[in-house]
Amino acid sequence: MLYLKYFTFPNADTEADFLWKIESTSFDSFYPFKVMSANSFKRIDFETITILYGGNGSGKSTALNVIAEKARIKRDSIYNKSNFYPDYLTLCEMPIITKIPVNSRIVTSDDVFDYMLDIRNLNEGIDAKRDDLFKEYVDIKSSLKQNGFQMKSLEDYEELKKANRIRRETQSRYVRSEVMNNVREYSNGESAYRYFTEKIGENGLYILDEPENSLSPKRQIELAGFIEDSARFYGCQFIISTHSPFFLAMKGAKIYDLDSNPVAVKRWTELENIRIYYEFFKSHNDKF
Repeated sequence: MLYLKYFTFPNADTEADFLWKIESTSFDSFYPFKVMSANSFKRIDFETITILYGGNGSGKSTALNVIAEKARIKRDSIYNKSNFYPDYLTLCEMPIITKIPVNSRIVTSDDVFDYMLDIRNLNEGIDAKRDDLFKEYVDIKSSLKQNGFQMKSLEDYEELKKANRIRRETQSRYVRSEVMNNVREYSNGESAYRYFTEKIGENGLYILDEPENSLSPKRQIELAGFIEDSARFYGCQFIISTHSPFFLAMKGAKIYDLDSNPVAVKRWTELENIRIYYEFFKSHNDKF
C-alpha cells in the first residue's frame, strides 16, 4: 500500500535563495538546511518498502524526521527541531496518494530505549513498594502481639481494617493483595522486538530509524520478515533508515545510497558495507 508517492527536498539553489534573506550572523545553525543538498539528494520516489542507507552524518535520520514532520505523524520521544524547521518544511513537497492513517508513526532508537527504561523503572518502583509492605506487615504483626489494637476514633478505622487483615493473612498474601505484579522484563533485544511489533499495526505508514539497534541478528531477521509481511498483506508502507544487511536484503525494498553523490538508487549487493561483509566472510570461508 502506498500512502506517499514521492518527497522532494529543496535543492542548493532554493536553499541559497531562502538563506540570503536571513541575517547570517544571528544564527549558529540553519539545520536542516544544507544537509540533503550536500549530496544532491532532491527526491525520493517511494515503494511499499523504501530504505535510506548511509553512514553517520549522511542525513538519513534527518530525512526521516523531515518526512515525519511534513506528514504530521505521531512520535513518542521528543525531537529537537531548530528554528528553521517550519521554513524548511514549506520548501518540501509531499503528494499524498491516500489519506495517512491515524495509527501511522515514526519509531526511533530513543523510543525503544525509553520503553525499556520505563519497564525497568516501573519494576524498580514495584519492588520498593513490596519491600515497604513486607516491613509494614512485620511491624504491625509484632505490635499486635505486644499491645493489641485500640481504636480511639473513626480516624483509626482504616488502621483497624489493616490490622484485622494482617491477623488473618500470611505475609505473602497480604503483600500480593497490596501491590501489582512486576511487568515481565525481557532482554533488551526481546523488548525492542516486541516494541516494534506492538507499534506496527495494519494499514499504516511507518517510519523506522535504524531498527537494528538493540536487536540481535536473529531478531533483525525476524523483524525484517514481519515488515515484509506487513507491507505485502496488511496495507503498510515503510520508510526505513538502516545499514543492517538483514533489512537491506528485504524483498522488493527500494534502496537510496546516501553515501553516494549524487544520491542514487542501488541494489543491496552493491552497497559498500555489504561488499565489505561479503569479502570478509569470503576470505574466511574455510573456517565455516
